[in-house]
Amino acid sequence: MRRQSISFTEPNDEWLKSQIASKEYASKSELVNDLIRHARSQQSQIDWIRTKIDVAEKSGFTNDSKDQIHYISLINTTKGSNLCDLKIQSNTQTIS
Repeated sequence: MRRQSISFTEPNDEWLKSQIASKEYASKSELVNDLIRHARSQQSQIDWIRTKIDVAEKSGFTNDSKDQIHYISLINTTKGSNLCDLKIQSNTQTIS
């Protein structure tokens, strides 16, 4: 593992010390590495969401109701399941 020297503000240093004192982490290095892992994971999730939003925006807009969209998502996620009894009423049509 590479060694590096970093500086912390007093409030951040006190928080780090409190985490170590509470036995959450054995050292500042362990805590900082865990924080970085969480930040990287969160960034991956944000990137995934941004990609989904970009694709959705490029696909256009719909006049479907929230219920219609929900119904279609149910069909797409439960292919092969029995959805015969599921009907959603909207102002303009019935989906069955």
